[in-house]
Amino acid sequence: MANLLVIYFSAYGHIYRMAEAAAREAEREGHVVKLARIPEFRSPDNVTALLDHPDRLQGKADSAISGTFRVGARWEKYVAAQAIQRHVPEAVTDDLRWADGIVWGFPTYYGSMPAQVKSFLDLSGSLCASGALEGKPTGIMTSAGSIHTGHEATLLTSIVPLLHFGMVYVGLPYSQNPEYLTADAIGGSPYGPSTLAGPDSSRSPDERELRMAGRLAARVARFAEASKGIQ
Repeated sequence: MANLLVIYFSAYGHIYRMAEAAAREAEREGHVVKLARIPEFRSPDNVTALLDHPDRLQGKADSAISGTFRVGARWEKYVAAQAIQRHVPEAVTDDLRWADGIVWGFPTYYGSMPAQVKSFLDLSGSLCASGALEGKPTGIMTSAGSIHTGHEATLLTSIVPLLHFGMVYVGLPYSQNPEYLTADAIGGSPYGPSTLAGPDSSRSPDERELRMAGRLAARVARFAEASKGIQ
């Protein structure tokens, strides 16, 4: 069996749910799984969700698009989502060393990974220099507000730094994931699982999205088990 790390960043809880589903499926197949969350920035001024804090919105007229996003309610959702994740240990560089395979999860921020995730990778540069992650299979899952706001762009752009670390990317093939071959408004693509959070972050992951997250984790773990000792 393989050691699988499911490492994630989740502002509003959607990716946390996907990460839980991923971890459960890999554990069900007998792998050793560690769930770890990439920490939020320590300075409140750098927390993206703080822009939605009611104190910062006072006296500002809602535009049509901010009304769609219901920005005034998102701060409460952020606080609640952070509270339910407190029991998950914060990720450290040694978690990446421990893992035989790694599944990453994070939301779409403007078609790319959040700054919190990029910062974590930047601060793990010693692993790139030493080649500690070379040959380890990896996959990514993401979330976005709607079907048009960057699911596939985020997955594709986020592959790049993982290749710099020498990791081997694992996707989500059509034959094993018929759920995303649909006209329904759900996430998922050959590049990896994803979930629709809804423009106001009120949507919960669909069961089909959670199944795809689980399959990715199991697939990465199987590749990791097969490749142990031959990198």
